[in-house]
Amino acid sequence: MTVQVKICGLNDPASAEAALRAKVDFAGLVFFPPSPRHLRPDQARAVAQILSARTRVVGLFVDPADDDIRTALSVAPLDILQLHGKESPERVAEIKARFGKPVIKAIPIAIEADLARAHIYEQMSDYLMFDAKAAPEATRPGGLGEAFDWKILSGASLKRPWFLAGGLTVENVARAIQVSGAKMVDTSSGVEDAPGVKNVEKIAAFVTAARNSQYTNISGPTSPKDVLSA
Repeated sequence: MTVQVKICGLNDPASAEAALRAKVDFAGLVFFPPSPRHLRPDQARAVAQILSARTRVVGLFVDPADDDIRTALSVAPLDILQLHGKESPERVAEIKARFGKPVIKAIPIAIEADLARAHIYEQMSDYLMFDAKAAPEATRPGGLGEAFDWKILSGASLKRPWFLAGGLTVENVARAIQVSGAKMVDTSSGVEDAPGVKNVEKIAAFVTAARNSQYTNISGPTSPKDVLSA
């Protein structure tokens, strides 16, 4: 099965066009003001017009009010809502019912015990996403370029399709896929030259690396921790 790829934080026409040329499966737009990838309404409209009907457009929100989602939907025809905050299972179910959109719920991971939280979201989410848990002092919950131990996900029994996220780059995505067993991956900072500045060549290379991961020899370190200590 071919690995599906999501590029998140697309914030200008050039990066949107690059994502389409690379044939991404999901394109992410960020609606969270503290993020360097946050889109103003006029930006969101311009980027969404390029992406709409050519790939699945995902809107990323962090603990949103209904009006936040409503405003985003008024300027961008989002196919999927990604909830990347501390939304409760009840709030996830409420958002899904109110807006009639599939939902991705992000689960922060640092240790194996964190994986248990995923099970309480399986009934009301359409997809799960596993991202590195942000430090307490962080100003946003994701897009920080941090990775977690991919072996935590190896062999995980989950009822929903799931994305691997957190610190994925051209250099490590094949290894991450093989170690974790991921069938879907997500990156944002991993294809940037600076926070919020996408590199179109990196977008293309990341998608190619993910799709060709089954043919990649991953001898050597098999987790971010191993890489750092090698």
